[in-house]
Amino acid sequence: MRICAVTCVKNEGPFLLEWVAYNRLLGVTDFLFYSNDCDDGTDALLDALAPVGVLHLPNPAQGRNYQMEALKDAARQQVVTGADWVWVADVDEFLNVRAGDHTIPALIDACGDPQAISVSFQFFANGGVTTFEDAPVIAQFCRSHNPDLWCDQSAIEVKTLVRRDFPLQYFGAHRPFFRKSLPAAKHPRWTDGSGRTVPAPFLTADRPRRMRKFPAAGARRFATLNHYALRALDSYLVKTERGDVNREGRIFDESYWQERNDTAWEDRSILRMLPALAEDIAELRALPGVARLHDLSVQAHRAKIGMLRAQPKVAARAAHLAALPALPPGEAELMARLGLAEGAA
Repeated sequence: MRICAVTCVKNEGPFLLEWVAYNRLLGVTDFLFYSNDCDDGTDALLDALAPVGVLHLPNPAQGRNYQMEALKDAARQQVVTGADWVWVADVDEFLNVRAGDHTIPALIDACGDPQAISVSFQFFANGGVTTFEDAPVIAQFCRSHNPDLWCDQSAIEVKTLVRRDFPLQYFGAHRPFFRKSLPAAKHPRWTDGSGRTVPAPFLTADRPRRMRKFPAAGARRFATLNHYALRALDSYLVKTERGDVNREGRIFDESYWQERNDTAWEDRSILRMLPALAEDIAELRALPGVARLHDLSVQAHRAKIGMLRAQPKVAARAAHLAALPALPPGEAELMARLGLAEGAA
Protein backbone atom coordinates (compact mmCIF):
# COMPACT_ATOMS: atom_id res chain seq x y z
CA MET A 1 0.00 0.00 0.00
CA ARG A 2 1.38 3.40 -1.02
CA ILE A 3 0.39 6.13 1.43
CA CYS A 4 1.46 9.70 0.69
CA ALA A 5 1.46 12.42 3.36
CA VAL A 6 1.15 15.97 2.03
CA THR A 7 1.97 19.04 4.11
CA CYS A 8 3.12 22.67 4.02
CA VAL A 9 5.91 23.99 6.25
CA LYS A 10 7.69 27.18 7.18
CA ASN A 11 10.47 27.14 9.80
CA GLU A 12 9.54 23.73 11.22
CA GLY A 13 13.09 22.33 11.16
CA PRO A 14 13.30 21.14 14.79
CA PHE A 15 10.08 19.13 14.43
CA LEU A 16 10.56 17.45 11.05
CA LEU A 17 12.39 14.28 12.09
CA GLU A 18 9.77 13.37 14.68
CA TRP A 19 6.91 13.89 12.23
CA VAL A 20 8.50 11.97 9.39
CA ALA A 21 9.56 9.13 11.69
CA TYR A 22 6.14 8.92 13.33
CA ASN A 23 4.29 8.79 10.03
CA ARG A 24 6.66 6.12 8.75
CA LEU A 25 5.60 4.03 11.75
CA LEU A 26 1.97 4.53 10.69
CA GLY A 27 2.74 3.13 7.25
CA VAL A 28 3.31 6.32 5.27
CA THR A 29 5.61 5.45 2.35
CA ASP A 30 5.97 8.84 0.65
CA PHE A 31 6.01 12.47 1.74
CA LEU A 32 5.31 15.61 -0.27
CA PHE A 33 6.47 18.77 1.52
CA TYR A 34 5.91 22.32 0.29
CA SER A 35 8.03 24.99 1.97
CA ASN A 36 8.12 28.77 1.75
CA ASP A 37 10.43 31.50 3.11
CA CYS A 38 12.34 29.27 5.55
CA ASP A 39 15.31 30.73 7.41
CA ASP A 40 15.94 27.91 9.91
CA GLY A 41 17.23 25.26 7.52
CA THR A 42 13.91 23.48 7.05
CA ASP A 43 14.37 23.34 3.28
CA ALA A 44 17.90 21.88 3.44
CA LEU A 45 16.84 19.25 5.99
CA LEU A 46 13.93 18.17 3.80
CA ASP A 47 16.25 17.78 0.83
CA ALA A 48 18.54 15.57 2.94
CA LEU A 49 15.57 13.30 3.73
CA ALA A 50 15.01 12.41 0.07
CA PRO A 51 16.42 8.86 0.55
CA VAL A 52 13.44 7.95 2.76
CA GLY A 53 10.76 9.07 0.31
CA VAL A 54 10.61 12.81 1.04
CA LEU A 55 9.88 15.00 -1.98
CA HIS A 56 10.45 18.68 -1.21
CA LEU A 57 9.07 21.40 -3.47
CA PRO A 58 8.88 25.18 -3.15
CA ASN A 59 5.34 26.34 -2.43
CA PRO A 60 3.89 27.57 -5.75
CA ALA A 61 1.55 30.09 -4.09
CA GLN A 62 1.81 33.72 -5.13
CA GLY A 63 0.70 35.11 -1.76
CA ARG A 64 -2.93 34.58 -0.78
CA ASN A 65 -3.55 30.99 0.33
CA TYR A 66 -0.37 28.93 0.63
CA GLN A 67 -1.97 25.62 1.48
CA MET A 68 -4.73 25.57 -1.12
CA GLU A 69 -2.31 26.51 -3.90
CA ALA A 70 0.04 23.75 -2.75
CA LEU A 71 -2.78 21.19 -2.64
CA LYS A 72 -3.85 22.17 -6.13
CA ASP A 73 -0.30 21.47 -7.29
CA ALA A 74 -0.09 18.26 -5.23
CA ALA A 75 -3.08 16.76 -7.03
CA ARG A 76 -0.96 16.71 -10.19
CA GLN A 77 2.21 15.24 -8.63
CA GLN A 78 2.96 11.59 -9.44
CA VAL A 79 3.70 10.79 -5.79
CA VAL A 80 0.06 11.71 -5.07
CA THR A 81 -1.64 10.37 -8.19
CA GLY A 82 0.21 7.07 -7.75
CA ALA A 83 -0.70 6.66 -4.08
CA ASP A 84 -3.36 4.30 -2.80
CA TRP A 85 -4.17 6.76 0.00
CA VAL A 86 -3.38 10.44 0.58
CA TRP A 87 -3.06 11.98 4.04
CA VAL A 88 -3.16 15.81 4.20
CA ALA A 89 -2.00 17.05 7.60
CA ASP A 90 0.26 19.58 9.33
CA VAL A 91 3.55 18.93 11.12
CA ASP A 92 1.96 19.57 14.53
CA GLU A 93 -0.72 16.91 13.89
CA PHE A 94 -0.22 13.23 14.74
CA LEU A 95 -2.71 10.57 13.72
CA ASN A 96 -3.23 8.43 16.84
CA VAL A 97 -4.53 5.07 15.59
CA ARG A 98 -6.14 2.87 18.23
CA ALA A 99 -7.11 -0.03 15.98
CA GLY A 100 -5.04 -3.16 15.40
CA ASP A 101 -1.30 -2.53 15.21
CA HIS A 102 -1.80 1.28 15.32
CA THR A 103 -1.08 1.82 11.63
CA ILE A 104 -3.07 3.47 8.84
CA PRO A 105 -3.78 0.12 7.16
CA ALA A 106 -5.23 -1.10 10.47
CA LEU A 107 -7.45 2.00 10.65
CA ILE A 108 -8.61 1.47 7.08
CA ASP A 109 -9.47 -2.15 7.81
CA ALA A 110 -11.31 -1.26 11.02
CA CYS A 111 -13.41 1.32 9.16
CA GLY A 112 -14.35 -1.18 6.44
CA ASP A 113 -12.09 0.15 3.68
CA PRO A 114 -14.14 3.25 2.76
CA GLN A 115 -13.07 5.88 0.21
CA ALA A 116 -12.38 8.49 2.88
CA ILE A 117 -11.88 8.56 6.66
CA SER A 118 -12.22 11.85 8.55
CA VAL A 119 -10.57 11.84 11.98
CA SER A 120 -11.54 14.38 14.66
CA PHE A 121 -9.06 16.81 16.16
CA GLN A 122 -7.97 16.59 19.78
CA PHE A 123 -6.13 19.76 20.85
CA PHE A 124 -3.26 19.14 23.27
CA ALA A 125 -2.58 21.92 25.74
CA ASN A 126 0.66 23.72 26.53
CA GLY A 127 0.28 22.45 30.09
CA GLY A 128 2.61 25.05 31.58
CA VAL A 129 5.64 24.00 29.49
CA THR A 130 7.73 27.12 28.90
CA THR A 131 11.08 25.98 27.53
CA PHE A 132 11.62 24.44 24.11
CA GLU A 133 13.30 21.04 24.27
CA ASP A 134 14.75 19.09 21.38
CA ALA A 135 12.69 16.04 22.27
CA PRO A 136 9.57 14.36 20.84
CA VAL A 137 6.57 16.65 21.12
CA ILE A 138 4.22 13.71 21.69
CA ALA A 139 6.08 12.88 24.92
CA GLN A 140 5.90 16.41 26.35
CA PHE A 141 2.18 17.17 26.15
CA CYS A 142 -0.43 14.74 27.46
CA ARG A 143 -3.39 16.92 28.45
CA SER A 144 -6.22 18.06 26.21
CA HIS A 145 -9.82 19.19 26.24
CA ASN A 146 -12.57 16.63 26.74
CA PRO A 147 -12.21 14.68 23.47
CA ASP A 148 -15.90 15.01 22.63
CA LEU A 149 -15.98 18.77 23.19
CA TRP A 150 -14.13 21.85 22.05
CA CYS A 151 -15.02 25.20 23.67
CA ASP A 152 -18.77 25.67 23.40
CA GLN A 153 -19.30 23.24 20.54
CA SER A 154 -19.90 19.52 20.31
CA ALA A 155 -18.56 19.63 16.74
CA ILE A 156 -14.87 19.70 15.96
CA GLU A 157 -12.69 19.93 12.88
CA VAL A 158 -11.24 16.90 11.09
CA LYS A 159 -8.44 15.83 8.80
CA THR A 160 -9.05 13.19 6.15
CA LEU A 161 -7.46 10.13 4.60
CA VAL A 162 -8.48 9.87 0.94
CA ARG A 163 -8.48 6.70 -1.15
CA ARG A 164 -7.29 6.70 -4.75
CA ASP A 165 -10.78 6.11 -6.21
CA PHE A 166 -12.45 8.98 -4.34
CA PRO A 167 -14.42 11.03 -6.93
CA LEU A 168 -12.14 13.99 -6.32
CA GLN A 169 -12.87 17.49 -7.50
CA TYR A 170 -10.13 18.98 -5.32
CA PHE A 171 -8.29 18.45 -2.04
CA GLY A 172 -9.18 20.73 0.86
CA ALA A 173 -6.96 21.18 3.88
CA HIS A 174 -9.43 19.29 6.09
CA ARG A 175 -11.41 17.15 3.66
CA PRO A 176 -11.70 16.40 -0.05
CA PHE A 177 -14.56 17.72 -2.17
CA PHE A 178 -16.53 16.15 -5.01
CA ARG A 179 -18.73 17.89 -7.56
CA LYS A 180 -22.15 19.01 -6.40
CA SER A 181 -23.61 17.45 -9.55
CA LEU A 182 -22.41 13.96 -8.61
CA PRO A 183 -25.47 11.66 -8.36
CA ALA A 184 -26.21 10.40 -4.86
CA ALA A 185 -25.66 6.82 -6.02
CA LYS A 186 -22.03 7.71 -6.76
CA HIS A 187 -21.31 9.53 -3.51
CA PRO A 188 -18.18 8.12 -1.86
CA ARG A 189 -18.26 5.80 1.14
CA TRP A 190 -16.95 8.05 3.89
CA THR A 191 -16.57 7.33 7.59
CA ASP A 192 -15.47 9.01 10.80
CA GLY A 193 -12.76 7.63 13.10
CA SER A 194 -15.21 5.04 14.43
CA GLY A 195 -16.12 3.64 11.04
CA ARG A 196 -19.54 5.33 11.09
CA THR A 197 -20.87 7.07 7.99
CA VAL A 198 -20.21 10.81 8.23
CA PRO A 199 -23.27 13.08 8.57
CA ALA A 200 -24.99 13.81 5.26
CA PRO A 201 -24.56 17.63 5.45
CA PHE A 202 -20.80 17.12 5.94
CA LEU A 203 -20.58 14.59 3.12
CA THR A 204 -22.11 16.99 0.61
CA ALA A 205 -20.64 20.19 2.15
CA ASP A 206 -24.12 21.67 2.46
CA ARG A 207 -23.29 23.89 5.44
CA PRO A 208 -20.60 26.44 4.50
CA ARG A 209 -19.63 27.13 8.11
CA ARG A 210 -19.37 23.43 8.92
CA MET A 211 -17.78 22.00 5.81
CA ARG A 212 -14.79 20.75 7.80
CA LYS A 213 -16.39 19.62 11.05
CA PHE A 214 -19.05 17.34 12.50
CA PRO A 215 -19.99 16.16 16.02
CA ALA A 216 -17.03 14.48 17.69
CA ALA A 217 -18.98 12.45 20.26
CA GLY A 218 -18.30 8.78 19.64
CA ALA A 219 -16.10 9.48 16.61
CA ARG A 220 -12.75 8.23 18.01
CA ARG A 221 -13.15 4.49 18.49
CA PHE A 222 -10.40 3.67 15.98
CA ALA A 223 -8.43 6.95 15.80
CA THR A 224 -8.10 10.50 17.03
CA LEU A 225 -5.92 13.32 15.68
CA ASN A 226 -3.53 14.68 18.29
CA HIS A 227 -2.97 18.35 17.45
CA TYR A 228 -0.07 20.05 19.26
CA ALA A 229 -0.87 23.57 18.08
CA LEU A 230 0.80 25.29 21.05
CA ARG A 231 3.80 23.16 22.03
CA ALA A 232 6.16 24.93 24.47
CA LEU A 233 5.57 28.65 25.05
CA ASP A 234 8.99 29.35 23.54
CA SER A 235 7.98 27.67 20.28
CA TYR A 236 4.58 29.36 20.31
CA LEU A 237 6.34 32.73 20.30
CA VAL A 238 8.25 31.66 17.20
CA LYS A 239 5.00 30.46 15.63
CA THR A 240 3.27 33.80 16.21
CA GLU A 241 6.25 35.69 14.78
CA ARG A 242 6.35 33.39 11.75
CA GLY A 243 2.65 33.59 11.01
CA ASP A 244 0.39 30.89 9.64
CA VAL A 245 2.09 28.43 7.30
CA ASN A 246 -1.09 27.84 5.36
CA ARG A 247 -2.67 31.23 4.74
CA GLU A 248 -1.54 34.81 4.71
CA GLY A 249 -2.67 37.29 7.35
CA ARG A 250 -3.91 34.86 10.01
CA ILE A 251 -3.14 36.04 13.56
CA PHE A 252 -2.45 33.71 16.46
CA ASP A 253 -4.13 35.82 19.13
CA GLU A 254 -4.99 35.26 22.79
CA SER A 255 -8.18 33.37 21.96
CA TYR A 256 -6.25 30.92 19.77
CA TRP A 257 -4.04 30.11 22.76
CA GLN A 258 -6.90 29.82 25.25
CA GLU A 259 -9.09 27.69 23.02
CA ARG A 260 -6.31 25.12 22.67
CA ASN A 261 -4.92 25.24 26.21
CA ASP A 262 -7.70 23.34 27.96
CA THR A 263 -6.10 20.75 30.28
CA ALA A 264 -9.31 19.01 31.40
CA TRP A 265 -8.38 15.58 30.02
CA GLU A 266 -5.30 13.36 30.14
CA ASP A 267 -4.53 11.13 27.16
CA ARG A 268 -1.24 9.22 27.19
CA SER A 269 -2.22 6.61 24.60
CA ILE A 270 0.16 7.89 21.93
CA LEU A 271 3.14 7.26 24.21
CA ARG A 272 3.05 3.60 23.14
CA MET A 273 4.81 4.80 19.97
CA LEU A 274 7.85 6.29 21.74
CA PRO A 275 10.24 3.30 21.69
CA ALA A 276 9.79 2.69 17.96
CA LEU A 277 9.81 6.45 17.33
CA ALA A 278 13.20 6.84 18.99
CA GLU A 279 14.61 4.06 16.82
CA ASP A 280 13.29 5.60 13.61
CA ILE A 281 14.53 9.09 14.50
CA ALA A 282 17.97 7.58 15.08
CA GLU A 283 17.75 5.91 11.67
CA LEU A 284 16.90 9.24 10.04
CA ARG A 285 19.73 11.02 11.86
CA ALA A 286 22.15 8.46 10.45
CA LEU A 287 21.41 9.60 6.89
CA PRO A 288 24.15 11.79 5.35
CA GLY A 289 23.91 15.34 6.67
CA VAL A 290 20.62 14.88 8.50
CA ALA A 291 21.88 15.03 12.11
CA ARG A 292 23.93 18.15 11.38
CA LEU A 293 21.06 19.91 9.59
CA HIS A 294 18.60 19.01 12.35
CA ASP A 295 20.97 20.37 15.00
CA LEU A 296 21.45 23.59 12.99
CA SER A 297 17.68 24.05 12.80
CA VAL A 298 17.45 23.60 16.58
CA GLN A 299 20.14 26.25 17.04
CA ALA A 300 18.25 28.61 14.73
CA HIS A 301 15.03 27.98 16.65
CA ARG A 302 16.70 28.75 19.98
CA ALA A 303 18.33 31.86 18.54
CA LYS A 304 14.92 33.09 17.36
CA ILE A 305 13.47 32.43 20.82
CA GLY A 306 16.24 34.47 22.41
CA MET A 307 15.76 37.31 19.96
CA LEU A 308 12.03 37.42 20.57
CA ARG A 309 12.23 37.20 24.36
CA ALA A 310 14.68 40.11 24.35
CA GLN A 311 11.90 42.34 23.01
CA PRO A 312 9.91 43.87 25.89
CA LYS A 313 6.56 43.57 24.10
CA VAL A 314 7.12 39.90 23.33
CA ALA A 315 8.34 39.16 26.85
CA ALA A 316 5.24 40.84 28.27
CA ARG A 317 3.00 38.88 25.93
CA ALA A 318 4.68 35.61 26.93
CA ALA A 319 4.16 36.39 30.60
CA HIS A 320 0.51 37.23 29.91
CA LEU A 321 -0.12 33.95 28.05
CA ALA A 322 1.58 31.94 30.78
CA ALA A 323 -0.64 33.55 33.42
CA LEU A 324 -3.93 32.85 31.63
CA PRO A 325 -6.10 30.14 33.20
CA ALA A 326 -6.14 26.81 31.37
CA LEU A 327 -9.78 27.32 30.42
CA PRO A 328 -11.46 28.05 27.09
CA PRO A 329 -12.62 31.64 26.48
CA GLY A 330 -15.77 32.42 28.45
CA GLU A 331 -15.55 29.45 30.81
CA ALA A 332 -14.09 31.41 33.74
CA GLU A 333 -16.86 33.99 33.34
CA LEU A 334 -19.49 31.26 33.22
CA MET A 335 -18.08 29.67 36.37
CA ALA A 336 -18.22 33.04 38.09
CA ARG A 337 -21.90 33.46 37.16
CA LEU A 338 -22.60 29.99 38.52
CA GLY A 339 -20.90 30.83 41.80
CA LEU A 340 -17.82 28.75 41.02
CA ALA A 341 -15.38 31.64 40.71
CA GLU A 342 -13.09 30.22 43.39
CA GLY A 343 -12.74 27.00 41.41
CA ALA A 344 -12.03 28.97 38.27
CA ALA A 345 -9.15 30.74 39.99
